Parts: sequence; C-alpha cells; structure tokens
Amino acid sequence: MKKRNKHITKLVLLLIAVVLINLFGSYFYKRFDLTQDQRYTLSEAAKGTVAAVDSPILIDVFLEGNFPPEFKRLQMETKQLLEEFSAYNPNVKYEFINPLEDSENPEAVRQQFQQMGLTTAQVEVRENGKVSTEFVYPWALATYNEKTVRIPLLKNQLGTTSEERVNNSIQNLEYAFADAFSKLVFPKKRKVAVLKGNGELDDRYVADFFTTLKEYYYIAPFTLDSAAVAPQKTLQDLNEFDLIVIAQPSEAFSETENYILDQYVMNGGASLWLIDETLEQLDETSQKTFVVARDLNLNDLFFKYGLRINKNLVEDVISAPIMLASGNENDSQYSRYPWFYFPLTASENNHPIITNIEAVKFEYASSIDTLPNAIKKTVLLGSSQISKIVGLPREINFDIDIPRNINVVNEGPDPNDFRVGKIPLAVLLEGKFTSAFKNRIKPFKASEDKTEGVDSKMVVISDGDIIKNQFQGNRPLELGFDKMTQAFYGNKEFLLNTVNYLLDDSGLINIRTKEIAVPFLDTQKVADERTKWQLINLLLPLGLLAIFGLLFNYFRKRKYTR
Repeated sequence: MKKRNKHITKLVLLLIAVVLINLFGSYFYKRFDLTQDQRYTLSEAAKGTVAAVDSPILIDVFLEGNFPPEFKRLQMETKQLLEEFSAYNPNVKYEFINPLEDSENPEAVRQQFQQMGLTTAQVEVRENGKVSTEFVYPWALATYNEKTVRIPLLKNQLGTTSEERVNNSIQNLEYAFADAFSKLVFPKKRKVAVLKGNGELDDRYVADFFTTLKEYYYIAPFTLDSAAVAPQKTLQDLNEFDLIVIAQPSEAFSETENYILDQYVMNGGASLWLIDETLEQLDETSQKTFVVARDLNLNDLFFKYGLRINKNLVEDVISAPIMLASGNENDSQYSRYPWFYFPLTASENNHPIITNIEAVKFEYASSIDTLPNAIKKTVLLGSSQISKIVGLPREINFDIDIPRNINVVNEGPDPNDFRVGKIPLAVLLEGKFTSAFKNRIKPFKASEDKTEGVDSKMVVISDGDIIKNQFQGNRPLELGFDKMTQAFYGNKEFLLNTVNYLLDDSGLINIRTKEIAVPFLDTQKVADERTKWQLINLLLPLGLLAIFGLLFNYFRKRKYTR
C-alpha cells in the first residue's frame, strides 16, 4: 500500500511540474538558434520592418507542389524564416499555396501569373530514373492595409546551376521579405533628383533602374538650365532633394552650375556621380575609332573633395566578353572574344554596399586617384591585379585588341603588360567637405555661402555605362543583363545599395552581409549509390532490432534460470 501511494505521489508531482512548466512557458517565450551560421536569427534591421505592425500582414507563398530537392530546400528555408517573423510579431501570417492543385488548365494559371508580373521557373524533376518538367512559381504576395507587393523568392542569375541559383536565393530570403515589409509599412519620404541639362543619359537608358528605385523614393528630373537666369532659386529648389544622381553627362558644367552643386554638398546633400571622362570619336580621314579625353569642367570640384578621375582607360584581363560576327552576311556566326576594356570589378572589403553582389560590369572606365584630405574614402570597386592603364587618345581596333589568330585561353595575354595592380573605379567619400569655391570669386551671390559643409556622402564612379539598360525592341531590359552574352551582372544591385547607403537606408543592406551555408546533395553520387543506401536503410534497422531481440532473450533467460 505504501509503495502504491509512493507511486501516486510521484505521478502527481510530475503532473504538477508539467503544468508549472507550461504556465512558465506561456509567460516567458524564447527560441534558440543552434545553427552555426545563425540562419534562423532575424537581424535587427529585419525585425524593425515589422516591429510597429499592429494589423495582419497576409502572405501567400506559392511554393507548394512537386519540386526537385533544391526547391524543397528553398521551401523549407522560407517556412523557417516566416516562422521567425511570425514568432517576433504574430500579425505576420502566412500560407503556402499550390496554384495548380485545383486547376484543370495549368496554362491559364501560368498566363494569369504572367499578367501579375510573376514569372514561372521551369525545372527538371528526376524521380525513379524518369525526368519530367514542372513549372515552379517562386513568388510570394504580401498584403497589408489593402496594399500588396510581390516578393521574388528565386534570385534568377543566368549561367548558374539550379543548385547555385537556389543557394543564392536562400542567401537573399531575409532581405526579400524585409524589403517587402518595409515597402508595405513605411511610406516613402526621401526625394531623389535626376540631374538634366548637361547631356545626361536619356530617360529610356535609365528606365529600369529608376523604375525600381521609385518603389522606395520619390523620383523627379531636375534641370540646371535655369541656373543661368535664376541661380539662387535653382539652388533653393535643389536643396529640397536628399540625393542627386548625375548619370553620364556629356556637356561641360558652367561655373554657376558647379557652384550650385558645391553648395548643395555643403548643405549636406548626397550625390551619386557616374562620370565618363572619355568619349568615342570616329576619325573621318582614317575612318578609325578613337577614345579621346573629354572635359566636363569637374576637375576642380572633385580635386577639392579628395579625388581625381584621370583621362585614361583601364584594361583588365578579368573582363566581360563581347560578341562579334564572323562569316558572310547571309551565314554569319557570333563568337565570344575577350574585351579588356570591359572590366568585371569587385572589391575585397566588406562594405555593405558591395557585400554578396555579383561582379559589376564597366565599359571604357578610367582610373581614379584618391587624394589626401580629411574626407574618409572607401574604394568600393576596382580592377583586378592583372590590369593596366593606357593613355589617350586610344584607337579601338578589334583586329588588334582581340588576338583572334592565337588560342587566347591557352596562351592568354602577356603578363608583363598587366602589372599595375588594383585600380580604383568607384569611390565612396564621407565627411565634412570643404567648398571648392573657398577663397575664390563666386559666380553669383548665394543667400548663405558655406565654405565648410555639414556631414555628407558621395559616390564617384568613373563610368556612366554601368547604369544603362539594354533593349529588346523598344522594351528596356533589366539593368545588368547583357542580351548578347546572356549574362547577368551586379550593376543594378550595386547601384540600389549605393543609393540606399547614401540615403542612410543601410539597415536593409546589412541583411545582405549574412552568410548562410547551404549544403546540397551530390546528384551524381546519389544516383550511383542509390541501391546501396536503400539496402542500408532497409536492412540496418532490421539487423539492429534482431540483435536487440537476441540480447534481450539471452539476458532474460540468464536472469530467470538462476
């Protein structure tokens, strides 16, 4: 009887302990991330996008269906991430939907998604030795207060394998959702001026970049033509903007225009300069094309701020190819050739602007020198170690610059010609700038002439082509896509990060620095060792169970035969 009461007492105490633990857990909630790369721990910037949400954010994720293993991994990682957002703020609610589950016409569904701007991904599914093609809809729609935004879950990069593409997408997941929540929750505040009046790029060449940018900021063109007749009013109007973008001007700036731009910087305005100090010209006598120097009258401005764009060209062995036709007109073929005037730039520093982005493609870029002053300078992008600088004028001759008669892959360029090392091509400047017009006669009398500025930022890039999008017919293609080589470059992501940073929206950029290691199975090895592992999975549990049964019977007989 005492033994029975003792067992009852233990059971009651156990039940009380379980109840107390559950009560404690309902008041004190904590999730533990035991992964090495902390992939399931939201960054503070990501949390900030949903911290103030007091009504439901409804998320429909279209990642349901018959997927290959890598897409199942993307599905799982998306669920885990959304669980973290929902745990931080229960107003984040999500549902995974198979768009083809109840549909008898998959083509109609696909067209409906296309009309919504949600492109499909075509993938191969290998199962039991059979290969089938499936359509995947790697998108999510987030709705908040009757506003809906699209969330791309697949980071599409041509030239990558399916596994690499999914791996890159998983790296980008937290940013994709945090970016969408930021668009839904926070209204646009910052204003960006696209400078006009000095032969800058036509709107159609910058259409893709500014179409994307207007989702975050107010975008408006701003002309400096009025500087000649009403400079004071022009300066006042320009100071209303938080950032100015000067995209490949081709006409020289007047002293009045320079003074307006200088005072804008002194007042704390941020600026993005995409400057070509060179241009291509056709010599009518020889019918040869030359790259020559161009004078935009910006040297004094940049020199005072702490840098100089040189009038030269950078050649880099690590470069993008060009496509050239060969054969006759009726039977021409296009082939890739190395083109050292198109450097593929990168950087070894871990600045948030350039972390986790693809190589950025430059075209006919010039070198940048940084000069000693109190301004903090960060080289964002530069050439590789195997690069060199050539002077101007420079003839552009495909027959000379492309060694078609030798095996370029095997022989390559002469290494003795490329020993200059890394050459800066994009530089970030931060600090309190000194006016370029200090101790100089001013072109007009400003209401407040500032010789020392407040804290400001600017990025100077020695090539304007990095912001130009190509065309398919009359439709602008995505910035960074080269339709001839079918390659994607990181131009768009780099410029978006640059603008975000210049406008102090660095929180979302920092999410990109998060490194996630995603291991994938070796598909070839899986196929080769499929039978072996099937037998192991089948026979090993049975073998262990048999051994356990034998040992159990042995010890049981031994115990009770004594």
